[in-house]
Amino acid sequence: MSNLPLIFIDGDQGTTGLQINERLRGRSDLRLLTLPAAERKDVRRRAEAINTADIALLCLPDAAAREAVALVDNPKVRIIDASSAHRTDPGWTYGFPEMSPDQPSRIATALRVTNPGCYPTGAIALLRPLVQAGLVPPDYPLAIHAVSGYSGGGRAQVEQYEGEHAANAAPFVTYGLGLQHKHPPEMQLHAGLTQRPVFVPSYGAFRQGIVLTIALQARLLPAHASKESLRAALESHYAGARHVKVLTAGQSATTERLDPTVHNNSNDMTLGVFGSDQEGHFLLCAVFDNLGKGASGAAVQNLDLMLHGA
Repeated sequence: MSNLPLIFIDGDQGTTGLQINERLRGRSDLRLLTLPAAERKDVRRRAEAINTADIALLCLPDAAAREAVALVDNPKVRIIDASSAHRTDPGWTYGFPEMSPDQPSRIATALRVTNPGCYPTGAIALLRPLVQAGLVPPDYPLAIHAVSGYSGGGRAQVEQYEGEHAANAAPFVTYGLGLQHKHPPEMQLHAGLTQRPVFVPSYGAFRQGIVLTIALQARLLPAHASKESLRAALESHYAGARHVKVLTAGQSATTERLDPTVHNNSNDMTLGVFGSDQEGHFLLCAVFDNLGKGASGAAVQNLDLMLHGA
């Protein structure tokens, strides 16, 4: 019997599960446990697989993820949950390694890791360092806007844009108009905010990628806040980070537009600070793949930390 760690993906036919499978296929440092198609919805077989695995990745809807966790009776099984079921649960470790210097080691030793949401990944990446640096007040009245590829809506939305009725799919959709989206509590908690941010999500007629933006007004910030101090704080926080890069002042000055697809099929994210000190208006921006750093890429990054340490 091989001593290589055994990995089980519960929900391996969904958008995130398929991409995780693709990223892990052919690796020589682990074994993948896969159930036959006829057994994927068999609770008994799923429970056996979860409890046999060293690490189980849950790529399921929230309710199903909670049910899967309830199936665990082997105390050694470690879980990475890609759903939003446990993202604000204090009993789970938040799976954003770049969030703080000690987060990789916390993930590496955790029994329960909750993968961040795609939109919160960008919002937290931008806001948490600035709140901690005292440049953005934790009670700032934030409005977060983001545009994702249609794959963020899962298989049903992918079918809408890639199936037989694709010609009728809308080129651009803004949704969540009741402002009750599930992501703001996650953003608030992990960014260190004291007030729930307004979140306005949209998706366009492209498969994957995200541009997330947050506008700030200097009159509501501390007197020492400037475009350069905001950028410098982000640059300091992510110095040495492998997957998160901050545009330099020179790069920001020459950037006129942001392409949401630039990091597709990678686990990378670019952050930028734009705007005008003269006008007192600043724009924080994050660009990344909603299926990469926003989902499967992040899950594999966390898996590698759990397998090999920080």
